[in-house]
Amino acid sequence: MKRVFVIVLDSCGCGYEPDADLFGDVGANTLKSCSRSKEFSVPNLLAAGLGCIEGVDFLPKANAPAGAYGRMREKSMGKDTTIGHWELSGIVSPEPLPTYPDGFPEEVLAPFREATGRGVLCNKPYSGTDVIRDYGRQHMETGDLIVYTSADSVFQIAAHESLVPPERLYEYCRAARKILQGKHGVGRVIARPFEGEWPYKRTTNRHDFSLEAPGRTMLDAISAAGKDVIAVGKIHDIFAGRGMTETIYTRGNTNGMQVTMDVAARDFTGLCFVNLVDFDMLYGHRQDPDGYAKALREFDTWLPGFTAKLGEDDIVLITADHGCDPADDSTDHTREYVPILALGSRVKPTDLGTRATFADLAATVTALLGVPFDCPGKSFAKEIVP
Repeated sequence: MKRVFVIVLDSCGCGYEPDADLFGDVGANTLKSCSRSKEFSVPNLLAAGLGCIEGVDFLPKANAPAGAYGRMREKSMGKDTTIGHWELSGIVSPEPLPTYPDGFPEEVLAPFREATGRGVLCNKPYSGTDVIRDYGRQHMETGDLIVYTSADSVFQIAAHESLVPPERLYEYCRAARKILQGKHGVGRVIARPFEGEWPYKRTTNRHDFSLEAPGRTMLDAISAAGKDVIAVGKIHDIFAGRGMTETIYTRGNTNGMQVTMDVAARDFTGLCFVNLVDFDMLYGHRQDPDGYAKALREFDTWLPGFTAKLGEDDIVLITADHGCDPADDSTDHTREYVPILALGSRVKPTDLGTRATFADLAATVTALLGVPFDCPGKSFAKEIVP
């Protein structure tokens, strides 16, 4: 194949995994929760085979699916964006990244305060919108930074843009990233700027500073082979900029889909790796199944126009990186299988079953592009493109 598009519907899990009890996620099913919404309508994804995936018995099955379909199980010990994308790219993480349910220890905060010259507020797990509501005024009065975490391996810093301009906030995040290594090597340090008057609103100037992947990824292999790796959305941040030949940042799903359409109209050889973050950030974490369902409907409406731009030697793989059930009793990510759909003129409609690891995606992408790559995954390239 000449071009492979991988589109990650961030957090669109399709049912809890067998070990979900270890993560407190028994019963979670992001896709099922969205399917109950009156806003849910995904005829094109259903035609591709979404309802034919094992375990997705709550959606109608296509009589003659247009694509290959299946689901993948996460093998890594985690349910966050970083570990999910690492596994999609070929790295299984047997140990979870560190989390801080009681806040960060003084051995982290002391050097952070010294590096920034500012104090710290909050320092505990918190909702991103709630934390600026509860600590925003104190931040404005003192200049102290709002530092918080979640169930994920993240160190988040919130600051008002009038007090701490985004570029200065990014400098603080880079300082935190240098501190948060080794046993305190969290997956991501995240800048969370906000603006306006109380109750404040977060801006679109979020920026993630990720821990570098601990091994070689499919991005490294493909770019080393002299092919293009075009990162769309927060892919650059997740992989700390490594292994890509071009980065295009986006402003939400709508812009991300337009950028992906524009890339499809270009001539390149290799991988276009896309993350659509709104599913997770705006709807999963905020417990909004109707909003999530609307976002899925928007993607579904966009999909036929995109696939029409694919050439004979192109393929698109649609998947996710974890779950974030918008109708459960938590705002956290959920331990779920993720769907895998393959579409393209040369794709053979087939049931891919349940794959043992997300890394099957990396093995498949590199095989389709003819790039040698050793990873824990098993390629299904010959099943979908005989």
